[in-house]
Parts: sequence; structure tokens; C-alpha cells
Amino acid sequence: MTFDQWLEARRADLERALEALLPKPPALPAVIDTAMRYSLLGGGKRLRPMLVIASAEGVAQATGASEAAARDTAMPAACALEMIHTYSLIHDDLPSMDDDNLRRGRPTSHIVHGEGMAILAGDGLQAEAFKLLAREPQGHHPALMQRKLRVLSLVADAAGAAGMVGGQAVDLSAVQPASASAPGGTPPVTLTPDELRDMHLRKTGALIRASVASGAIMAGADAALFAELDQYGTEIGLAFQIVDDILDEEGSAATLGKTAGKDRAAGKPTYPVIFGLDRSKQMADECRARAHQALDRAGLLDSRLAAIASWIIDRKT
Repeated sequence: MTFDQWLEARRADLERALEALLPKPPALPAVIDTAMRYSLLGGGKRLRPMLVIASAEGVAQATGASEAAARDTAMPAACALEMIHTYSLIHDDLPSMDDDNLRRGRPTSHIVHGEGMAILAGDGLQAEAFKLLAREPQGHHPALMQRKLRVLSLVADAAGAAGMVGGQAVDLSAVQPASASAPGGTPPVTLTPDELRDMHLRKTGALIRASVASGAIMAGADAALFAELDQYGTEIGLAFQIVDDILDEEGSAATLGKTAGKDRAAGKPTYPVIFGLDRSKQMADECRARAHQALDRAGLLDSRLAAIASWIIDRKT
């Protein structure tokens, strides 16, 4: 199976699982169901759930276990990570945040459903994600329960104030022009290169790293294998945002599926702004090299995870 064939097969698995696991009316009002499904089932790269699945398969490959069984065990976490990612996109596109009207090639949630319903759709997806992590896979075996609790804690940390929310807060504080004149407000902050890296590791990297870690945990990785996969996740998480910054400079709305050039127009601190395009591309490649080194130490350089690292860095969307 080629990597593209693997992606197609695993995405099909994911779409079926998302459809099955998301509650339906009358368990929830039809109006919020429509808004949640519009964003969650609207396509996209599905990178984070693919990382959960590939990580679980990699652990199975390294330990001689069943890859199919590892996928089944990790699928609820894959769905939950995609729900959390989708909620973050809905909120990120709001007028009070990035103020965008295009996402995944379609009008953003607040354009279609209104700001209030978009906020509620994001809230609903986040809550459903944690309910899913707590519930599935079902079973009372102590090892399974311990893994689920560990993933719950890890994902909550990655999605919360220490991770994605914290990174978004730093990003917002660096570009918010009204902050200087608002009562009690402060001027926009200027980030150093180290602070930019820290922001990206939180804003985007934390959830990507958690995706890799969640798959590894659910598949039963030992401490040594988990450490290498966690290092891999850290590197590709940073690389993803560096490439996103590059594509905002070089891409178009037609290829990206979202508005291009917004970061520079908004005065956002990005890798191309601070380091230039050539150095930014070099830094993304350096992340790939370190990610591959971690996989090599884990004996997984021939796994799907290596291909995903290149998919992230060589992508045009």
C-alpha cells in the first residue's frame, strides 16, 4: 500500500467513525447538530487523526502486535483530536480572532450559521471530544483505563491554557491593535525568536504532539519508545506551523482553502517575518531531519510517520 493509498483508506475509516460517534438528534437539538456537522464533516487534511493512527500502528510495528487492533483502539482518540482541532478552527475564524470567511474551501461557520451558533458549535465539539475520550474504547481492564486517563490528561493539557489556548492568547496579544487603547489594555507585544518558537509549539505544536502521543499511549508504547515518538511529534508540530507561515506568504486562497496573506497584513509575528523565507524553509527541513532521527532511534524510519513528516513539510495546502 502506497502512502496515498494508506491515507485514503485511513481517512475513509475516520469519516465513518466520526459519523458514528457524533451524537444525533433527538439527543441534541437539530440546529446545533447541523452547525457541528458542517465544520467537522467538511473535509480537510485530517492530519491529527492520521498521526494518532500512524503512531498506534508504529507502536504495533515496533512491538510485533496487530496494527489493525492498534488502529481500533486508537480510533476514538483520533476522532476526539479532530473534534478539538475543528472546534479551534471555528473559534479561530471568528471576527474577534482571525476574522476569516473561508475555511477548507467553504464559508466559515460564523458566515453560515452566525457568530453565536459558531461559538456554540465549537463548544459542543470540544465537550463531545472529552466525553468520547472518557467513554471509548469501552472496557474495565486496568491497563486500558490507565491509558484512557493518561490520554485525557495529555489532550486537555495540549488543548488548554498551557497549550493551544495559551499559544493563541500570545498570538492575539501580538496583533491586537485595539489593546493599546482599550481600558486597562496594553500595547501589542513584540516576540523574540525564542518566544515565537514557544508560541508555535503551544498554538499548533501542542495538539499535533498530543496526537502522536495519544496513539502511542493507546497502543501500549513503553517509556523508551514513547520518548522517541514524543520527540518526533514535537518536531513535526513546529514544522507544521513554520510551513503554514510560509504558505501564508507564498500560497493562494485557491490552493490553501483559506485566505492567504492575512498574517503579514495583520502584522503577525511569523517565521518568514523574523527569519525570511529561505531560512524558514531551511528550519522546516531541520525539523524533518530531527523527526526522522527520532524515528530511526525507535526503529520506525520505514513507518507511515516518516512519510507524514514529509507530507507536512512538502505540502502546498
